[in-house]
Amino acid sequence: MLKDAKTQAQNILGQAEKRGSEIVEDAKVKATEEADRIKASAQAEIEQEVSRAREGLRKEVASIAISGAEKILRKEVDAAAHNDMLETLVKSI
Repeated sequence: MLKDAKTQAQNILGQAEKRGSEIVEDAKVKATEEADRIKASAQAEIEQEVSRAREGLRKEVASIAISGAEKILRKEVDAAAHNDMLETLVKSI
């Protein structure tokens, strides 16, 4: 009877250790998945911010270039030639 109790206790301890290891491993897998999800989300957000910043810069550069071109062209070109040059400039930017 004592021998059976010891065997049963060892089985219970073995099962408990196995279950504990499974819980730890499951937690590691879930943590890794969550970390990957957070990284992917952060990367997507960074890419969106970079895209918005580039578009903003592109608009600013175009505005500055047009403004400068207007100042120069007002003195040198008639209205029709002026519009053609501006359209070409905008398309190239």
